[in-house]
Amino acid sequence: MPVSTIDNSGISASAAISTSKLGTGAVLQVVQTAKTDTFSTTSAMPTFVDVTGLSASITPTSSSSKVLVTVTAFLGNGGASYGSAVNLLRGSTSIAIGDSRGSTTRCFGGGQTASTANTLPVTVCFLDSPATTSATTYKVQLSSESGGTALIGGSYRSDLAQVVSTPSIITLQEISA
Repeated sequence: MPVSTIDNSGISASAAISTSKLGTGAVLQVVQTAKTDTFSTTSAMPTFVDVTGLSASITPTSSSSKVLVTVTAFLGNGGASYGSAVNLLRGSTSIAIGDSRGSTTRCFGGGQTASTANTLPVTVCFLDSPATTSATTYKVQLSSESGGTALIGGSYRSDLAQVVSTPSIITLQEISA
């Protein structure tokens, strides 16, 4: 699980631009985790489980900073026409989820794949307000329709050249407020 962090700590003080001079909307730091293997679960909706290796932590420099969270992944399922869903959390709190509506599962993305060879792309780009200067962890969770096996990281099948194996990526950007 490669983790990338970009900051200006290696720049001499005389060359660095002070955060206060960057202005509102400036990107202050970027953290990214790319998961290149798969993760699967039979946990049935609406119960989610943490995707091992698909989380990232950031320590905002100001409590007024925003964090732009971007997640990109491809879902598969071991059951033909079974659904999979992904959830995004800040700590233990779900964020970027839909409103409660009937029996639906609240999450940031998901749906059904027509066969075990198909994939479903899911992406979220959410501007969060953590209101803290403490280390803050964002993580992705996965769930399956009852009876299926949800998979993140590409197609459920791996025996065909035309199916795909894909990275799952979470990127955090601190944005000055």
